[in-house]
Amino acid sequence: MTSTDATSTAHSAYRERLTPSLWAFVSAAVVAPMAAMVFVPFDKTVALAAGVVVAVLVIALLIAAAPRVEVRGAELRAGRAHIPVAALGEAEPFAGEDARQLRGPGLQRDAWHLIRGGIDGLIQVPVTDPQDPTPVWVISSRTPDRLAAAIRRAQRAASATV
Repeated sequence: MTSTDATSTAHSAYRERLTPSLWAFVSAAVVAPMAAMVFVPFDKTVALAAGVVVAVLVIALLIAAAPRVEVRGAELRAGRAHIPVAALGEAEPFAGEDARQLRGPGLQRDAWHLIRGGIDGLIQVPVTDPQDPTPVWVISSRTPDRLAAAIRRAQRAASATV
């Protein structure tokens, strides 16, 4: 789920929920027959209903627990972490082999990262605040170009108001 709203700084300029990929939802749905098997000795109808309810609950929990990436006003939020865009450098979007390299062997050990499997793209944003011990944020995104552009817009808006 990705939405952008460039008309208002009070609302999110960029928002994305990093939901699991389709294969993760299909895997979660496999819980339904397992839950149903528990109740088959009691009643087949109850077993079927229990299986459906368990599958729906597991999928709903996967969606509810998915972290959000958001640029709102002068702040970047990624999961529970947040940082003012004024404390960030130039955001770089990555996709394909470059993103795989950055997620794997190229990932800095002292970087702050929100990486989700099944999401190919990501951005890397250096932290320019000398007081911050984290040199860079690495964030998964299905639309890394749009996220990087939203950060740049928020940085320009924040510098224009200062």
